[in-house]
Amino acid sequence: MPNTYKGQISESRRLAVLLALSGGLMDAYTYIFRGQVFANAQTGNILLFGVNLSEGNFGEALRYFFPVLSFALGIVLAEVAHHICTEDGIFHWRQLAVLMECIILFAVGFIPATYHLPANALVSFACGIQVESFRKVKGNASATTMCIGNLRSGTQAMCDFISSKDKKFLHKGLIYYQIILCFILGAVLGNVLIRYFSQRAIWCSSFLLFAGFLLMFIQSEENPADSL
Repeated sequence: MPNTYKGQISESRRLAVLLALSGGLMDAYTYIFRGQVFANAQTGNILLFGVNLSEGNFGEALRYFFPVLSFALGIVLAEVAHHICTEDGIFHWRQLAVLMECIILFAVGFIPATYHLPANALVSFACGIQVESFRKVKGNASATTMCIGNLRSGTQAMCDFISSKDKKFLHKGLIYYQIILCFILGAVLGNVLIRYFSQRAIWCSSFLLFAGFLLMFIQSEENPADSL
């Protein structure tokens, strides 16, 4: 069965590829270069926060607490933008969300390598904005900043395909695995860029997001009947 989904521009596969590349790069950047703190994987940060609390390492625990808090605040900001942006504004609220991410991550590139805590907090803040703003791909619930949900949904779709032979499940599963692959490629790219550009490697993530910002305008012109 061919894919006939014609939904929101913000759910397009091309945009999801750019967001997933950026998501993987952000996580690699904070973990490899900024003191082994996760930008997206807040489960890992919460775990390490709890472990350090139990061992009395309160200063170390704060390194993991602030990214979690910032991630939550990013979600709040995305929701605020959603509710205050009007349909007749210059930008749709999701375009504004991506633009805010670009600016935040570009600013992180100027933070010296010795100031990990504010850098990690800001990157996680940007991740929170992204995870709240973009929650579907081709009508399917998905995330471009983490993989566990995508892995579960993709594997379930493949099991449904094997049992039913319905190609729509194969197509659905491949979309999820494509997003995971792009996340991995983003992490690989981040690791390579860190070797050459150190703290400014995060600018590549900002560039990818800005490309997504522009893509949303281009797709809007190509598909005027679609909404963001």
